[in-house]
Amino acid sequence: MKWQNALNDYKYYLKIERGLSANSITNYELDVEKLINYLEANNISISPIQIDYETVQSFIYDASKQLNPRSQSRLISGLRSFFAYLVFEDYRKTNPLDHIESPKIGRKLPDTLSIDEIDSLISAIDLGKEFNAIRIGERNRAILETLYSCGLRVSELINLKLSDLFFDEGFLKVTGKGNKQRFVPIGPNTQEYINFWKEERVKINIHPEYKDTLFLNNRGKQLTRAMIFTIIKNLAKAINLNKVISPHTFRHSFATHLLENGADLRAIQLMLGHESITTTEIYMHVDRSHLKEVLLKHHPRK
Repeated sequence: MKWQNALNDYKYYLKIERGLSANSITNYELDVEKLINYLEANNISISPIQIDYETVQSFIYDASKQLNPRSQSRLISGLRSFFAYLVFEDYRKTNPLDHIESPKIGRKLPDTLSIDEIDSLISAIDLGKEFNAIRIGERNRAILETLYSCGLRVSELINLKLSDLFFDEGFLKVTGKGNKQRFVPIGPNTQEYINFWKEERVKINIHPEYKDTLFLNNRGKQLTRAMIFTIIKNLAKAINLNKVISPHTFRHSFATHLLENGADLRAIQLMLGHESITTTEIYMHVDRSHLKEVLLKHHPRK
């Protein structure tokens, strides 16, 4: 089918020219597949290449019954990108999403953990627990310390390599969204916990493909994102933490605690790997009391 060829070309464009991750490309592909499924379910015999504004509008309206405003906005954005590509490559003349507005969505403030909560989660790790004579607790402690101390995304964490560790210089080399690399400071305590894990790591029968991967499962392969979520979920349950948390919560906490302690917003942006400082500015809204303290301390008209 011609539209399938167009979709394959689009995926190649997202990977090669825009440098998106496999997860992001899958999400864009799912947006198009939702539209295809809608056309098939409603016996609409038209391909996405010929689809008109009214049909797309009907699809968005139908999808909105099951999606919250944020998910609707993401779906519209994904389809708009796909059709913009089709126009650019002369598959069609116009973008049917041009006159479809995204729903208004509020800016969701990130959930954070207090320092005491982070300490409690890490203290709940059983450092003596073994799998195949490997103290897997050392790995879990190093994971949480790295997430919090370096502000990494979970995808960045599981892809960390031994060759990315520049401990003498005090940095990690992190590969973020779009394969963009940055250097993130890493403190001596976190370095020590990673070194403890490296002592356990050498006991694993490591799969050849993952010889350079830092965090491994007990079968010698790369950890999955789901496994990191499970580790954190189980620790939260163990300390009866009444919050829904994820690996990203540690990243939010990293940025919030830096800001509360007077760190420069531009420095936080660089460490988080945000392309735009506008994304980082969301943390300015997390702790209003901190902003009040800054005003009272530094403004001449107190």
